[in-house]
Amino acid sequence: MRQDPIEVVTDKCVACGACIKACPFDAIEMKDDLAVIDLTKCTLCGACVATCKFDAIDMREKAPAAAEDLATYRDVWVFAEQSDGRIHTITYELLGEGRKLADDLGMELCAVLLGSGIAGCVPELVDRGADKVYVADHPGLEHYLDEPYSAVLTDLIRKHKPCIFLCGATNVGRSMVSRVAVPALAGLTADCTGLSIDPETKNLLQTRPAFGGNIMATIISPNNRPQMATVRHKVMKEAEVTKGRSGKTVEVEIAEAILKCRTKRLRFDPDQDTTVSITEADIIVSGGRGLQKPENFALLREFAEVIGAGIGASRATVDAGWIPYSHQVGQTGKTVSPKLYIACGISGQIQHLAGMSSADIIVAINRDADAPIFKVATYGIVGDATAIVPMLTKEFRKILAS
Repeated sequence: MRQDPIEVVTDKCVACGACIKACPFDAIEMKDDLAVIDLTKCTLCGACVATCKFDAIDMREKAPAAAEDLATYRDVWVFAEQSDGRIHTITYELLGEGRKLADDLGMELCAVLLGSGIAGCVPELVDRGADKVYVADHPGLEHYLDEPYSAVLTDLIRKHKPCIFLCGATNVGRSMVSRVAVPALAGLTADCTGLSIDPETKNLLQTRPAFGGNIMATIISPNNRPQMATVRHKVMKEAEVTKGRSGKTVEVEIAEAILKCRTKRLRFDPDQDTTVSITEADIIVSGGRGLQKPENFALLREFAEVIGAGIGASRATVDAGWIPYSHQVGQTGKTVSPKLYIACGISGQIQHLAGMSSADIIVAINRDADAPIFKVATYGIVGDATAIVPMLTKEFRKILAS
């Protein structure tokens, strides 16, 4: 007999309504003097359990699955994030890593593609290594919205039972994947930097930084499936393109009921920045508090436009409102891996280093000769970034013009 992960104990509930006020997701209502939980809205946050003074709400953990049950879960799935028919490059990184995992397990590598009018993306995914592509093509999925996307993925997981599910730690991935993990009662490891298969247990080994990047933790989900993980952009190598690969396409039928959504997209306001996006840039010029004031980011912008670079920033400058969050590099921002990273007035705290230390060449400009950034820098310049950057701009403009 199936048991729900959370339920109201009828002989203890006194219909006081405290749980309704405590629920941040509007998932509880009162019917016939009894609290009723809507499992399609509930995220198992536990707020109602802590609030109930009568122990009338029971939230249980999923019992470990038997080995024979775990064996029914097959294949490695990758969420193929797309926008307006363009595949996000994090998908290629996941397909490259997913290919290794699938080969180690003797399973297929599958991509899951959601959207509207997206059939043209399928060959691209197959060329990057997908053996099978699940395609959910529906006008209701034209633009990303939390509820319909997570509902479709949850339904697919329940029907097809993947062993591993990988997703990019992008804005879309982060807002969606936890909504899938909760109803699937699956473990979820965020921001992984390494994935591998334990040769003995065949469990997914999920490695990620912990305690501010001071240690690396390896996490497993031995008793539940699917094993779910997100991976930051630019952490892993993209899958190679192999033209002419053959792959199977599975058209997904979508019930209109699961596309129900309480929000709608009104419009999209693109970033008006004229420089290259830092997630795609081969060169990044980043600024920190050493720039002294927000107006000095104009110096970095001019330099970046001359050399074709993206503009990055430290968390301190973003928190101070000097530059939008979309430019933040670091553990709580974006992970980047450019060919050249120029840090201007950035001290080099460990949270920032976690987002850019994999750059091929790091140039640091800082007035403090003992700044931690110099320990990871390929080249260091001790001096005021606001004076040095204009000189670099002038010299590069000359060189590139000639």
